[in-house]
Amino acid sequence: MNRTTRRTAHRTALAGSVLGLLALTACGGPAASAPAAAVAAPPATSPVAATADPSAPDSTAAAAPSGAASATASGPAAAGPTAARPLAGRTVLLDPGHNPGNANHPTEINQQVDVGNGHKECDTTGTETNAGYTEADFTLDVTHRLRDLLQGLGATVVLTQDGDRPWGPCVTERAAIGNAAHADAAISVHGDGGPASGSGFHVIMPAKVVAGKADTRPITDPSHRLGVLVRDDFQRATGEQFADYIADQGLDTRDDLGGLNLSTVPKVFIECGNMRNAGDAQRMTDAQWRQRAAQGIADAFRAFLTGS
Repeated sequence: MNRTTRRTAHRTALAGSVLGLLALTACGGPAASAPAAAVAAPPATSPVAATADPSAPDSTAAAAPSGAASATASGPAAAGPTAARPLAGRTVLLDPGHNPGNANHPTEINQQVDVGNGHKECDTTGTETNAGYTEADFTLDVTHRLRDLLQGLGATVVLTQDGDRPWGPCVTERAAIGNAAHADAAISVHGDGGPASGSGFHVIMPAKVVAGKADTRPITDPSHRLGVLVRDDFQRATGEQFADYIADQGLDTRDDLGGLNLSTVPKVFIECGNMRNAGDAQRMTDAQWRQRAAQGIADAFRAFLTGS
């Protein structure tokens, strides 16, 4: 998310029934400057587990099992948790920030959507490294890796998008997908677009918002617990420092993100690093680092959902 220009504005459906509601907000990058009139959303596409090879340098993300079919949720079915499958019976919503096709649809992604306490763009293009590795490609790659790890722990995993839509979905729909799935926990994966001199990662948690369609009171406390776990386990797995240009000790609380405001399930965002910083960019374009990033997030979800 582009912190340089938007600090104050920081940062399918189960079976096609959830079109036009929550999700991510703008991370950064060259989005069109003026909102256009609302346009019709694309046909609903059921969120599926990612199967495409991500367009990322040195990508080694594992493909989904060959038997995986288009479905709202993917993951091994199980009667209950076991030592080897501690997340059996639990559902996790993964929200890869932005969409590789957003840049080709400025009118659609700049339509204004209601996030409860205001209106924001449907989505943005996201940011990228100086070498052109986009945030949308980064978030899909990390999400694929995270999906595979969580499925290995027995969880059912729902994705808001898998690069399989021409644009979006809007931030409102992204939230609605997790709500409709009755997810036990959710995360939006991002890369930041902060000042080139700034480095590090941070986790964003929902503030208490009661306005319009938004009421985060039931999720603020569990989301805070999830956020602290994600921060600690992500740092442990990657060695990445807390952001030195934003947030406080790697944690930020915001009331302007539609993906959090409209969520009814515990949810956080993670800005895995600053893609505009040379050091962070070098790490984020490394496949092994991305695997460690996914492992850290998976460890946090395991701890959150099992209480261990």
